[in-house]
Amino acid sequence: MKTTLLFTAALSALFMQWQAQQIAATKETISAYSQEWKGERYPDGRPKVSDDLVKRLKDISIEEAWGVLRNEGYTNQFEAGWQIIHPDKVLAGRVVTAQYMPSRPDMEKPIKEKGKTEKRSGGPNAWPIDVLQENDVYVADGYGKIIDGTLIGDNLGNSIFAKSKTGIVFDAGVRDLEGLEEIDGFVGFVRGVDPSFIKDMLMTGINYPIRIGRSTVLPGDLILGKKEGVIFIPAHLAEKVITSAEWVALQDDFGHQMLREGKYTPGEIDMKWSPAIITTFRAWLKQHPEKVKMSAQELEKRITAL
Repeated sequence: MKTTLLFTAALSALFMQWQAQQIAATKETISAYSQEWKGERYPDGRPKVSDDLVKRLKDISIEEAWGVLRNEGYTNQFEAGWQIIHPDKVLAGRVVTAQYMPSRPDMEKPIKEKGKTEKRSGGPNAWPIDVLQENDVYVADGYGKIIDGTLIGDNLGNSIFAKSKTGIVFDAGVRDLEGLEEIDGFVGFVRGVDPSFIKDMLMTGINYPIRIGRSTVLPGDLILGKKEGVIFIPAHLAEKVITSAEWVALQDDFGHQMLREGKYTPGEIDMKWSPAIITTFRAWLKQHPEKVKMSAQELEKRITAL
């Protein structure tokens, strides 16, 4: 009798916990995972990295971003091996995460019922789209499923782009590739394409931490996608990664030009710069203001440290 009562109490506790659980992570949960971010946040708790940084992110290289992250101890932020929709374009934005699992009836029913109580419309694979804002990127862990793992087709693709103006990263498949390719500006990183509809997949949560290949991804991370793959940048490191990458690019552009013109030798450029080179560098920066994206204060700080 006592064992039966304990079992009943445990089931009741689990049911109450499920009833309190939201489809989307709470603001407190998201804030706890990204507590090193000290800036502005969206109402849902996601870090709101500035649009200026998102725009500048497009111009840096993945290698430069990876180098900064590695030095900061973040060694699991890059993933390759994608089929890319519009590989000639760059994907950059703030992450909205979605977690998918193989479906099972006893989980599917309560999740859909919970979605109804939260007034979520359409299929669960469309629920993350409702969260998107401009410069957001829908990033989904679909456990690599392609056949019957097509999270969107061109209808949902158009909806995603209308809201975000960016694209997707799916560790899963898509359908209607021709239609998706017709969306000018839409960039997608997917595991494959298949004509099948989504089947036997369960959307279990929005804006929880997820895994994309060998990367751990949090809502509010920045994502940079180029031909070689995608890299996820923690929000609190976004400015450091971007300005550091911009600084390396400035030095490289200057150094390459000086070498082509024969003004300095490789040894002079590759070693600590002399006062003469720094003076030439300052003059070069004035001649090429379009290359400088960081603030004047940040630029002067870095020049002074040479």
